[in-house]
Amino acid sequence: MEGGYFRYDKLQPREYQLRIAETVLKKGNSLVILPTGLGKTAIALLVADKYLQGGKRVLFLAPTRPLCEQHSKSIEELMKLERDDVVLITGKLGAKERASLWNNAKVTVATPQCVKNDLKRGGMELNFGLVVLDEVHRAVGNYAYTFVAEECKKRGLHLLGLTASPGSSREKIEEMSQLLGVKNIEIRDEDDEDVKEYVQPVDIHWETVDLPPEMDEVRKLLEAMIDERLEVMRKFGWINAKGFRSLGKKVLLLARAKIERVSGGVKYMGLSQYAALMNLTHAHELLETEGASTFLEFFKRMEAREKKSKAVVRILRDYRVVQALDKAAKLKVDHPKLEKLHQLIEARKDKMYIVFVQFRDQVKKVVEELNKIPGVRAERFVGKREGVTQEEQKNTIERFRNREFNVLVASSIGEEGLDIPSVDIVIFYEPIPSEIRNIQRRGRAGRTRAGEVIILITKDTRDEAYYWVSRSRERRMRRIVKGMQSRFAGGEMKKAKGQSMLSDFS
Repeated sequence: MEGGYFRYDKLQPREYQLRIAETVLKKGNSLVILPTGLGKTAIALLVADKYLQGGKRVLFLAPTRPLCEQHSKSIEELMKLERDDVVLITGKLGAKERASLWNNAKVTVATPQCVKNDLKRGGMELNFGLVVLDEVHRAVGNYAYTFVAEECKKRGLHLLGLTASPGSSREKIEEMSQLLGVKNIEIRDEDDEDVKEYVQPVDIHWETVDLPPEMDEVRKLLEAMIDERLEVMRKFGWINAKGFRSLGKKVLLLARAKIERVSGGVKYMGLSQYAALMNLTHAHELLETEGASTFLEFFKRMEAREKKSKAVVRILRDYRVVQALDKAAKLKVDHPKLEKLHQLIEARKDKMYIVFVQFRDQVKKVVEELNKIPGVRAERFVGKREGVTQEEQKNTIERFRNREFNVLVASSIGEEGLDIPSVDIVIFYEPIPSEIRNIQRRGRAGRTRAGEVIILITKDTRDEAYYWVSRSRERRMRRIVKGMQSRFAGGEMKKAKGQSMLSDFS
């Protein structure tokens, strides 16, 4: 539309993006759920265009500084705005610097933490027409999004939440929807008719490996220790799990809550058993799904602690742990998945890869292994906990985009939102039970061209369980959200037809 802010010369919106933006403008507070690469930001900017034309300001929130910087750049490229019309506010700026910026721009891009802090101290006002919350699945519990959303609702601001996956818990999805005051849900997946033609084909398959007998010997030593702790906790009624395979995080958290309700010596004994169980099950998972080196590193850090709990001391002194560590140190193969990964990448060295790895010690090991392959250059992509600054992260992504290396080995920092270039192949070093992270990992392939996703699974381990859990949770998420969408639409699944506002966008 002539006189609008959206730059159609830079990006021609797709029909489903126009339809979703139209519905958001009609119905008010909305949740938009789209797979990575299908243009959630473009939809938000189409909605923002209408507010800017009406003389109202826009606040665009994202959970991290790199994401905010990315959105600020996109807004400058896709909107007809002067440089001073777009302001970026993150924790990099002090409170005094921020105070002078909140009211100056037509579009403000910020982290929710800055908004929360400055609202509480009276350093800003929410004088915006539209507030966009990117990666809105974080809007639960005590995260800053919850405070900001409540304040926006009090002032009657239009809230627009964006995510690739809101999660599979009905309670959390409904909590998030209530927090935003959602009146409309727009969800699309790869099979929806209006999206299909824009989706690049992604071949998803898994590669299985067997756990060697020598590793199984180490595993059984740990399992004997786990079973002993489980027996004690079952005796006191703190846990019902019959075996270590049933020990999910939820089961363990419930057990701890029960222990906290008792008193005296029994409580301290229970907490000690719980701590030992947590350490042993984590060690067991590292051995099964990651490798001997990561398993050994875990115990090395445990041994290096200056102050050790009684539970840790007992574990380290247990003859079975001593045997397990000795056997693990003598293993000829770190993990068969590492060998499989080596083979897969060596066979197609000309491709661009992202390898997702759950644990940081294993990230380092994988990089070392892949750099042994002639013609392959691998680099790690990790977060602040590993001492990597955001500037270094940006530099790594830029060099990857420029093909200075061809394998990016990423921890969870590479899953959410960042503008990592499209790659040929995404490899999961291990399946993960989180449907949110699973969707985000997959979304790194097939963004601009056909892609491939390979999931490495060790047979008869929790790898198999995690794979099926994430698939089940993803299906559950889609059922829940589409059911809620149907309720908002008055009992039937509606997709905007008509042209009442589409002409305004062109």
